Amino acid sequence: MNKILLVEDDIQLARNLTRFLTSEGYTVVHANGQTTGLKAFEDSIYDCVLLDLSLGDGSGFSVCSAIRAVSEVPVIFLTASADEACTVAGFEMGADDYISKPFRPRELLARMKNAMRRSSRSNTVISCADVTIDPNRGVVMKNGTEVYLSALEYRLLIMFFSNREKLMTRDRLTEELWSVSGEYISDNTLNVYIKRLREKIEDDPQNPKIIITVRGMGYKAVER
Repeated sequence: MNKILLVEDDIQLARNLTRFLTSEGYTVVHANGQTTGLKAFEDSIYDCVLLDLSLGDGSGFSVCSAIRAVSEVPVIFLTASADEACTVAGFEMGADDYISKPFRPRELLARMKNAMRRSSRSNTVISCADVTIDPNRGVVMKNGTEVYLSALEYRLLIMFFSNREKLMTRDRLTEELWSVSGEYISDNTLNVYIKRLREKIEDDPQNPKIIITVRGMGYKAVER
């Protein structure tokens, strides 16, 4: 049974949509704001996120950005705004679809199914050595045991594994992490993240075999 996270501060709409989706065989978890939405996302695994753009305690853009830092789960914006700039911003942030209110429930259902089908086709497991990443679920496993990473550690690992056997310069890594976190990432901060990541995925963090240092240039993920 597919599990849906609905982040919507219009209680009546949320109630009606939850009732409809439940009748269609979905499990729906409702959160009424940015804070509760992010907490709900951290607490479980979802097949799709329906996300109101305007939330009482924040923005749907912020929620989408946080989700995209750790997961490729389909995200569909629900909004009363038909502004083109908002639509473009949503897609650039990684949203899979954008539907304007008021909408027909069955149209939303069709778009959800399409987004989940695309996601199931495009999200394949990424692996290197004995570590695997499931981008759709945002789960990292080492020898069959789940490894718990912070959002930036996860993003860093995605970058390494997506470019395995290729040199990743320090400048490129700091720029990528900066764009995800929205905060400046210094060389020292990058060192800390590399160290923490090695402690979680390497058999011997002092003698790394997965993420190796290319002296004077950067790092590289390698197959052992």
